[in-house]
Amino acid sequence: MEAKSRHLQHLLVAVVVAGTAIAIVTLPAQQAGAAYHFADYHGRPPIHIFGSTTKTPQGLSPSQIRNAYHLPPSGGRGTIVIVGAYDDTSIEADLATFDTQFGLPACTTKNGCFEKHLMSTKIGTDSGWAMETTLDVEWAHAIAPTAKILLVEAVTPSGDNLLKAVDYAATRPDAVAISMSWGGAEFPEETTLDSHFVSISGAPFFASSGDNGAGASWPASSPNVIGVGGTSLVFTSKGAFSKETAWSGSGGGVSAYEKQPAFQAGYSIPKSGGMRAIPDVSYDADPASGVSIVRGGKWYVVGGTSAGAPQWAAIAALGSGITNAQMYADKASSNASNYFRDITSGTNGSCGYFCTARKHYDYVTGLGSPLTSAF
Repeated sequence: MEAKSRHLQHLLVAVVVAGTAIAIVTLPAQQAGAAYHFADYHGRPPIHIFGSTTKTPQGLSPSQIRNAYHLPPSGGRGTIVIVGAYDDTSIEADLATFDTQFGLPACTTKNGCFEKHLMSTKIGTDSGWAMETTLDVEWAHAIAPTAKILLVEAVTPSGDNLLKAVDYAATRPDAVAISMSWGGAEFPEETTLDSHFVSISGAPFFASSGDNGAGASWPASSPNVIGVGGTSLVFTSKGAFSKETAWSGSGGGVSAYEKQPAFQAGYSIPKSGGMRAIPDVSYDADPASGVSIVRGGKWYVVGGTSAGAPQWAAIAALGSGITNAQMYADKASSNASNYFRDITSGTNGSCGYFCTARKHYDYVTGLGSPLTSAF
């Protein structure tokens, strides 16, 4: 059983996961969270495997995802940066298998499409993080096939080591988007770290909002990051998109430490109390409507909000760039339906307003899911 903590408004929300059951207990923040600081932070990749491995792909395909979100079959510019932890030694071979299966252009070190940067010459491996890396790299390439991919591997998932990898990503002048498919509980020092999520190229940062239901997660809580929540996709028996609802595991809520940024203040986020609301946007995350990935010759169906961060980064590479301010303005415009699918049903807990999808903005799916790459 794994215990994690999140902040919702001025309460600490302790989420205990046992199997698939989620229980939420609220405690006074000053009592329960006073001892938790950045030094204790360890990022976790919110990825979930659905079912057993197979010899052929059983999850959603790139074409199904593209059709659901009105994305083009090809395109992509610049470099999508994936920030993770530990070394995935087989990622290039697995990406080659994925590309062959789905008719995608090859992305290799040799042809200049793929690059891996290790933050140390001595770096270990980890099977869980390797699965996350597989998901991130394969699906960033699936959505923006002609963009380059840079994989930056932190030595460990400690806060310090992850930020060192983030800092390297931020210095890359070729970066068009930076994906962080990991997160953890908020901590008091987080407001002093916002400057790490500013790149010299102007590339936006995307982060998973978490998979434990209601509650805020860092770094998605930073106003310099686009937080990505989760949804469930439904398809017809013939494989056509049918509907999209909020996913029960989608992280979201109100930051305990970050003040409300101008782009949210201008949109008038309800019940935020002048604090940062999370997430900003959403994407398919339900393992039951999970995507196909391949690792070591075995196919998996996977989900989690970690699936959305790299794919939103790829959408940024397809278009002319994305910012939080731009997206909130798009959602507030008279033609908002050209940009977002408004997710208006589903919940991620039993906390009433804060756990319920609704029109405009909500604390489960944010502004909604993409219907274009032209933000």
